[in-house]
Parts: sequence; structure tokens; C-alpha cells
Amino acid sequence: MSYMKLIKLMYFADRAALLRWGRPISTDRYVSMDRGPVLSRVLNLASEDHGQSSVWSDSISDPSNYEVQLKSGVGTDELSKAVIELLTEIFEKHGARSRWELVDLAHELPEWRNPNGSAIPIEYRDILKAEGKTDAESAAVESELDELAEMDRLLHAC
Repeated sequence: MSYMKLIKLMYFADRAALLRWGRPISTDRYVSMDRGPVLSRVLNLASEDHGQSSVWSDSISDPSNYEVQLKSGVGTDELSKAVIELLTEIFEKHGARSRWELVDLAHELPEWRNPNGSAIPIEYRDILKAEGKTDAESAAVESELDELAEMDRLLHAC
């Protein structure tokens, strides 16, 4: 699969989770890039030759001609049933589209701004407000996500 298609599908899933549950699947940063919004770290993982072992590189091939392949079966033990259902839903809805169709679709998202060769951060509130959440709802989601990020940071510091 084209890694561009992979990262677009992952962005759509993360975005849908944020809107549906008030929290994304990943803890990645969102950025607007020329070809639409992406998960920043996922883009780096998908587009770079890693050479060293990681969960990503153990499961996904290094890119070759902008394509990546699944190297081995990937477990779902870490994913909830709801997340698996959402990922399936997103793939059923968009999986047959080409990478360029997904780019066009991503350009229609209200949070995307053309960075003209750069990258512009996308905040959770940009997506939440664009999809009709109130300022109070957006603030509550962001506050909870900030608390979770701080807890995650503290746990990893131990």
C-alpha cells in the first residue's frame, strides 16, 4: 500500500475517534501538509528507512517506491473492540480509494490549511469546532487529553 494512503487512513480513523469519543486512537500530533492533514510521527515512521528494530519496523517494511508492506501478522491485543470496529469502518468507507482520492478528500476537511511547503499544526479544538462542538465541549476534551498526556509523560519518566 502507498504509505500516503496508509497515513491518510490512519488520520481519518484518529479524527473519527476524536469526534466520536472525545479522544483519538493515537497520541500523535496533527499537522497540515501540502497533501492534507497527517499524523506527524506516523508520517516519519512510514516514510523513513529505520534500520533498527521497533514495533513499527518489525511489522511494516521500509518504504520502497513510496509503498510499504505488512511484514508479519499484527496483533490486536492492545486495541479495544470499539477501535477495531472504527478502523474497519474507516477502511470499508475509504480503503478502495486511491492515495490521490484520499488527498483530495483530506483537502476538503475544515481543519486543513495549505502550508505552502511547510507544516501547520492542527489542534484538537480546530477539528472539534469545525465539526460543531461548542467552545466548552472543545475545552473539556482538550483538558482531559492534556491530563492523559501528562499522566503518560509521568509514567514513562519512571
